[in-house]
Amino acid sequence: MTHKLDGKVALVTGSGRGIGRSIALKLASEGARVVVNDLDAEPVQDVVQAIREAGGQAISCVGSVTAPDFAERFVGTAVNEYKGLDIIVNNAGYTWDNVIQKMTDEQWYAIVDCHLTAPFRILRAAQPVIRGLAKSEAEAGKRVIRKVVNISSVAGLFGNAGQTNYSTAKAGIIGMTQTLAKEWGRMNVTVNCVAYGMIKTRLTDTAVGDGGTANIEGREIKVGVNPDLMAALERAIPLGRGGTPDEGAGAVYLLCIPESDYVSGQTLMCSGGLTGI
Repeated sequence: MTHKLDGKVALVTGSGRGIGRSIALKLASEGARVVVNDLDAEPVQDVVQAIREAGGQAISCVGSVTAPDFAERFVGTAVNEYKGLDIIVNNAGYTWDNVIQKMTDEQWYAIVDCHLTAPFRILRAAQPVIRGLAKSEAEAGKRVIRKVVNISSVAGLFGNAGQTNYSTAKAGIIGMTQTLAKEWGRMNVTVNCVAYGMIKTRLTDTAVGDGGTANIEGREIKVGVNPDLMAALERAIPLGRGGTPDEGAGAVYLLCIPESDYVSGQTLMCSGGLTGI
C-alpha cells in the first residue's frame, strides 16, 4: 500500500506526549521516517517503539528544545540517520501563566524561548540542509515540496488573560510562519501554522486541575484546568467539546500531505469552531 508520506523524513519536537505524540504516530503511519523528541527519554522510546512495532521507522533525539546546541543536533540526527529532511513540526511547548504584574522574567523568557526562540533556531539550522537538497533536485530537474508546520494557539490570535508570555510567543510564531513562507518559497517549502483551541492533554487534564504540577526542566509548573472552568470553556466551543490529541494531529497532517502543496503562509485554526477567547 502506498502512503502519502512514503520516504519523507520528519522532525517533530515535543513528540513524546500529547499532541506531539499523535503527530509523530500519524506521520509515521503514512510512511514518514520520524525523529522523535521530548525532554525525557522514556516517553520518546515509547513512541519510537510504537512506530516500529507498527512497521514504521523512527529514531530518538532526547533533550530540551531550548538548549543552545539542540537545533543542530536535531537536524543532524535526521540527516545522519535518514539522509534527508522533508517535514519540520515545531510542536514542543507548555504554559506557565500569571497576570503581567506578577509574571517574572524567568516565566517570560522560559515560555518565549520554548515557543519562539527554539523554532527559530531549528529552522535556521535546517535552512542550509534544505537549500542544498533543493539545489541538487533543481539540477536534476526534480521538484520536491517540503513542509514546515509551526504550532500556535487561539491565544496567539486573540490573546488570553494570564498568558502574556504564551500569547506573545504564539503570535510571534505566526509572524515567523508568514515571513518564512516568503523566504523559503523559492526552495519549494511551504510554511504554515496550526492554531489550537482547547485540546485535552495532560497539561489541561481536569483530574489535576486543583494543584497538579508537571516537572518541566526542573521547574514544578502548575497544570490542569479547574473542572468548572473546563465545562464553561467547552460550552463556548461550537462543537461542544475540547479536541483530542489525534484530532489536533490531523490538522498538522493536512498541511504535510501533497494535497496542500500550494498552501503556504496560512494559519489553520483547529478549535472546534471557537473563533475568540
